[in-house]
Amino acid sequence: MKILIVEDDKILSNTIKQCLEEKFDTEQAYDGYEGYTYAKGNIYDAIILDIMMPEMNGYEVLEKLRQNNVLTPVLILTAKDSLSDKVKGLSIGADDYLVKPFEREELIARLDALIRRNNSFYTKDILEFKDLKLNTKSRKVEINGEEIVLQGKQFDLLEYLMKSRDTIITKEQIFDRIWGFNSDTSTNVIEVYASGLRKELKKYNYDQYIKTLRGVGYILSEK
Repeated sequence: MKILIVEDDKILSNTIKQCLEEKFDTEQAYDGYEGYTYAKGNIYDAIILDIMMPEMNGYEVLEKLRQNNVLTPVLILTAKDSLSDKVKGLSIGADDYLVKPFEREELIARLDALIRRNNSFYTKDILEFKDLKLNTKSRKVEINGEEIVLQGKQFDLLEYLMKSRDTIITKEQIFDRIWGFNSDTSTNVIEVYASGLRKELKKYNYDQYIKTLRGVGYILSEK
């Protein structure tokens, strides 16, 4: 898979490239205009896009791409950790955001999630993991034909894990997706719901497949 890195800080750009090169084929652009020129060819699986850049800023690049029907998933990089910056990026067509500084595992997890979504991974009504089935429309979960009753956000968490199976999901991703940017609660609530979900799945010995990556997040995997 091919990733475009649009970042004017060459040291950071090269660091990102090193983080990704074992898994992805990467190309680099060092200003907004160059990034747009590369991206408009619509040949990438995902774009990592900085906001503050010369020639064209990231918002301008993104707006122009979407206006020209380039729908490549875009992960915005920003040093600004305010709700308004996140909302602006998402409202003009970004698919996700990442605040600097960030961890390698989080960057890869977010890219994996974007690429999965772009490949129509989320179009299924029935998600399956071994003998576990989740119906996204009826919001019913069953294992071996036996229904499991989950609380609302326990269901949401399980759905997110199943849609992103074998991919690390960070706590921030889970929080923003399930609780929302402007929630008054803290990310600690995720551990409470993850514990409750594991408790329900333990009855069927399925709790073992939800793995915690300390300091990063969670992953649903048979490995």
